[in-house]
Amino acid sequence: MNYKEALNHPIFDIISQSAKELELDAYVIGGFVRDFILSRGDAKDIDIVTIGDGIKLAKQVAKNLPKKTRVQVFKTYGTAMLHFDGIDIEFVGARKESYNESSRNPDVESGTLEDDQNRRDFTINAFALDLSENNFGNLLDPFNGLDDLKKQIIRTPLNPDITYSDDPLRMMRAIRFATQLNFKIEEKSLYAISKNKDRIKIITNERIAVELNKILESNTPSVGFLLLEQTGLLDYILPELTALKGIDEVEGQRHKDNFYHTLEVVDNIALHTDNLWLRWAALLHDIGKAPTKKFNKKIGWTFHGHEFTGSKMVFHLFKRLKMPLNDKMKFVQKMVLMSSRPIVLANEEVTDSAVRRLVFDAGDHVDDLMVLCEADITTKNPKKFNKYHQNFKIVREKIIEVEERDHVRNFQPPISGEEIMETFNIKPSKEIGLIKDVIKEAILEGEIPNEHEAAYQLMLKEGLRLGLKVAK
Repeated sequence: MNYKEALNHPIFDIISQSAKELELDAYVIGGFVRDFILSRGDAKDIDIVTIGDGIKLAKQVAKNLPKKTRVQVFKTYGTAMLHFDGIDIEFVGARKESYNESSRNPDVESGTLEDDQNRRDFTINAFALDLSENNFGNLLDPFNGLDDLKKQIIRTPLNPDITYSDDPLRMMRAIRFATQLNFKIEEKSLYAISKNKDRIKIITNERIAVELNKILESNTPSVGFLLLEQTGLLDYILPELTALKGIDEVEGQRHKDNFYHTLEVVDNIALHTDNLWLRWAALLHDIGKAPTKKFNKKIGWTFHGHEFTGSKMVFHLFKRLKMPLNDKMKFVQKMVLMSSRPIVLANEEVTDSAVRRLVFDAGDHVDDLMVLCEADITTKNPKKFNKYHQNFKIVREKIIEVEERDHVRNFQPPISGEEIMETFNIKPSKEIGLIKDVIKEAILEGEIPNEHEAAYQLMLKEGLRLGLKVAK
């Protein structure tokens, strides 16, 4: 492979020239090189290591760029970053690190390129491309990472026990890379993760959430969650999921393993959408089943109200992981709360009123809800599988038909509160809400069309029933 091809972008010539002017050695290191070897598309992040002052090199590069470019300096970390031509470039001086048990933040001192490669998390992230004039494009691969790429193995450059204990976030990163790249974690490394799993407690929840998001965004998220479960990390990170594991049996009656079912649903969702928050909804759609599980002698295992319980658990889970508590979290809550509604519809005769209520409650997210529910079909019985999908097809067709006719998505009542007050010459009062509710229910039940005249007549009728008089 001609590694110079990785350095075709003009930025590399500018970095090389700038390093020469400062009499520094500079290298492209890490993920950029790995992704070039794997042909994983155009990178938007480049890491540059120099033997010396990385901040000084960044400023020299900015000076040599064709247009004025701002350099962001992070003195605490000894790094600098600049943005050029859609690419983020980070500069750091080569360093060696030492750790203490209570923190993943190391004590740092200047070092050689070898020191810097030794501190890398995995062999496949320790590649370096030389940017010096005489050796431009030469690959330095001290840990035989090329062989690991060919064998599709995640391996640490040094003793994995020390690597993971020093910085426990690397355990999450190992699992994330294994998921993204469809690689295997080397046996010793996998054992070291299990051995050091309790060290994950020193990692902030924000950092853990970032890795979870990247696992969820991969093509087959179940790979990562199975590894998290296998190594014991999932008990620390998402105990709500591990609580779903196992099959209980009473009097010969069993229920499915909701943990493995959940992972199937997440993989199904990943085939149909890139929406990270819908993937989160798939991951959490059944978390309410563990606390609501009961055995009834007449009907077997029940999970009554698990959707409502699960939607409340979403808030606490997002808060714990320091994830956004805004409309993204509310979307996940809504999907979890409504996750069984289309399934119930598909199992019964699909009435217009039931579909109207589904569309009314789901609003703009009704299509996402249908995708989630279709992903929830994990039966291995071909006859049942086809029947469920056929029923969902009927529900989808009914949604289109009802929506075109009744316009209940993001429903706005045909009669406003102002019109009610004006008609009956009243001030703001509970009667206004009562009348609006009656009109809404009548439209959703199909008793009147979603039109002003029909709603107006019902308003008059309900107003009189409440003892209101039409103003003259």
